[in-house]
Amino acid sequence: MTKDEIIEMAQECNLIGMRPHLDGIYSEALVAFAHLVAAKKQERIIEVVERLGTWAHITEVVDEIRGEA
Repeated sequence: MTKDEIIEMAQECNLIGMRPHLDGIYSEALVAFAHLVAAKKQERIIEVVERLGTWAHITEVVDEIRGEA
């Protein structure tokens, strides 16, 4: 996810854009937060794939990641 994509999503949620004089401070914090969330998501995907093993069917992996298993 690029910085521009993160900022665009933050604007869609009204997390930035309401106080332009503070947007620079919040933008950097939002980018850092988005990277932390992405890293955690990646860790979760790796955990699920490792637990299911190499013979797991792809739908099982997807269901597990979504929390539907």
